Amino acid sequence: MDATNEQRDKGRNTDEVALELMKFIATSTGYGKGTQAVGFSGKGARTPEEQAESLLELYRKCRGVVEGGA
Repeated sequence: MDATNEQRDKGRNTDEVALELMKFIATSTGYGKGTQAVGFSGKGARTPEEQAESLLELYRKCRGVVEGGA
């Protein structure tokens, strides 16, 4: 039973660390918000769905790094 609890705690800790890493990167770089450009730019404003997809992709990358696979 201890092995099951240990695996669950390890998984939760990995997710928590990946989430904290994602939040740090997103807040310090503005990742997922898109660019705020004055004048003409190649793309229009990003939709909320595009922003969410960007953040989910960042989380996947952070989780890979935390798990040691990246």
